[in-house]
Amino acid sequence: MANQVLAHQTDFSLALGGPLYQLYLRMRLARPPLELVPRRIIVICLICWAPLFFLALAAGQVTGGVSVPFLTNIGVHTRFLVALPLLIGAEPFVHERMKAIAEQFLARRLIRSEDRAQFEAIVGSATRLRNSTVAELSILMLAFAMGYWAWKGNVALGLSSWYAVNDRGSSRLTAAGVWYAFVSLPILRLMLLRWYFRLFIWYRFLWQLRSLPLHLNLFHPDRAGGLGFLAGSVDAFAPVLVPQAVMLAGIIGDQIWHTGAHLPNFKLEIIAVLVFLMLSVLAPLSFFAIRLDKAHRLASREFGILSSHYVDDFHRKWVDKGVASAESLLGTPDIQSLSDLGNAYEVIDRMRLLPFGRETVLRLTILLVVPLLPLVFTMVPFDELVKRLIRLVF
Repeated sequence: MANQVLAHQTDFSLALGGPLYQLYLRMRLARPPLELVPRRIIVICLICWAPLFFLALAAGQVTGGVSVPFLTNIGVHTRFLVALPLLIGAEPFVHERMKAIAEQFLARRLIRSEDRAQFEAIVGSATRLRNSTVAELSILMLAFAMGYWAWKGNVALGLSSWYAVNDRGSSRLTAAGVWYAFVSLPILRLMLLRWYFRLFIWYRFLWQLRSLPLHLNLFHPDRAGGLGFLAGSVDAFAPVLVPQAVMLAGIIGDQIWHTGAHLPNFKLEIIAVLVFLMLSVLAPLSFFAIRLDKAHRLASREFGILSSHYVDDFHRKWVDKGVASAESLLGTPDIQSLSDLGNAYEVIDRMRLLPFGRETVLRLTILLVVPLLPLVFTMVPFDELVKRLIRLVF
């Protein structure tokens, strides 16, 4: 049994490797594989958030002095005290979940023994891309190059704030704003873009696997040819998606609080972001749709023929000839076999083209909507909302 378990293990991981991971190890912010998560969260979040607080405090802009003081800027706190810790804390979660999912291709014998070398080559290619210094440095450059345009977008409130003061129609960054625009936000973007690069590796991994002659189990009870375990990737990436919903809630909250906007004004933006986030993890699972469709048609044809032969034999034995005197119909295994045949046919008939169901979509939708729920309080006072809930329940 131990040898079988070891045979199913792979080196696939989306969280390990790369220059940033090596930097973690050298600075003792991580211990292999991904231990010391609280230490990484505290250090990185302090680098991003603490200088902003102290620089705004020195300028007298923490609680006042400008239209948008530091403490009332919802967006900055949701970014660096909620979203960023979640993005960092997602690393071991994604590592364990995705490694286990990759191993299922071998454990479920979806990869034939003669294709094992090709599967390992695909895993090795994904690992090399994950560890690519060029790729990660490109992400780093992109994250910091976007700094100037990012802070210009952040002053869209049109108000003087702790990070940018309006002066004669133009905006001038404060000392805190310089750190915010060129240190804090780039670090946050680095973490986010790095996750999207790892998601791209997952896309590429599945796209290459789809070309292998996978041994799909046509009668598997997951009704996805044995690929139903891939739905677990949606839950695995949820800790990466939820922080983005949190950041969206912070941005909208600032607009409502400081500019007098209303929540319905952002319904299109909310829908667009939620759909994008959901598709980002559901889309790669569609790569197997053609294979599953072919498997469904093959299973329907083969099992249809088998079922026809069995039903004909059953009819000849028990209907045409009648019940034999030496054999009683009551308790005969033929009846149970006929029932089992129907159950097996139902599995095939309900075989899905996508390796996930409505439950997966619903669960992900709930996780993404929850961070946005506090915005409802901007439309209905809390006490009024409680009264309505009480009347609804009682």
